[in-house]
Amino acid sequence: MASVNPLDFHGKIALVVGGSSGIGNGIAQAFRGAGAEVHVWGTRPTAADYSGESGSDLVGLHYSHVDVGVPDEIDGWRPPFERLDVLVLSQGVVMYKKAEFELENFRKVVEVNLTSVMACATKFKPLLKDAQGSIVIVNSTAAYHSTVGNPAYNASKTGALGLTRTLGQAWAREGIRVNGIAPGFVATKLTRTTTEHPERSADALRAIPLGRFGAPDEMGQVALFLASSMASYVVGQTLTVDGGLKL
Repeated sequence: MASVNPLDFHGKIALVVGGSSGIGNGIAQAFRGAGAEVHVWGTRPTAADYSGESGSDLVGLHYSHVDVGVPDEIDGWRPPFERLDVLVLSQGVVMYKKAEFELENFRKVVEVNLTSVMACATKFKPLLKDAQGSIVIVNSTAAYHSTVGNPAYNASKTGALGLTRTLGQAWAREGIRVNGIAPGFVATKLTRTTTEHPERSADALRAIPLGRFGAPDEMGQVALFLASSMASYVVGQTLTVDGGLKL
């Protein structure tokens, strides 16, 4: 008898919030490569607006313009699918030069990085329950240490860590598994201030035992595992994927 590939997602539907670029895009393409029908949300009007941008590969993905920083846009989006097997919440924003110490900016970052995660999870809970599906929340190793200059980013990621645990426990009995990924340094537009700065990049690489930055597609492989039957007994966990940075 032929064995079943647990990483085969043919016939499955996935939605990746924040899947238009960076880590979210790497995850979206990983699910597409595994056979899933993949929908992504992004903040630009059309998929064409990402054309030619590094870290944005929307080939084969179903794109929708939804700004999760605007609650009404989340509430108003009508799914073009009747079932949902995997929900990946990879939205994220950060403000540099101490901008997050201003209360208005603090609220904006938390709205995207934390509040919208809960809003999306609750919006799609009925579909996920029907499909006995899985949620993967993309976090950050920032949830485990202070980040000088970025209080909102840190607070939101720490909050997302707790949310992953709590939703994991709360929804497991309904057949929905909730887990997370905490990437370390992954080369994306959000980390350019480090990865594309010679001195900061060198300092960061010295601290990573593997001696290199991570890639979005590597986060995609971890997301595939968490959403697959290989992780069927994993609930409420956030896997650190950082090349050994925070050991």
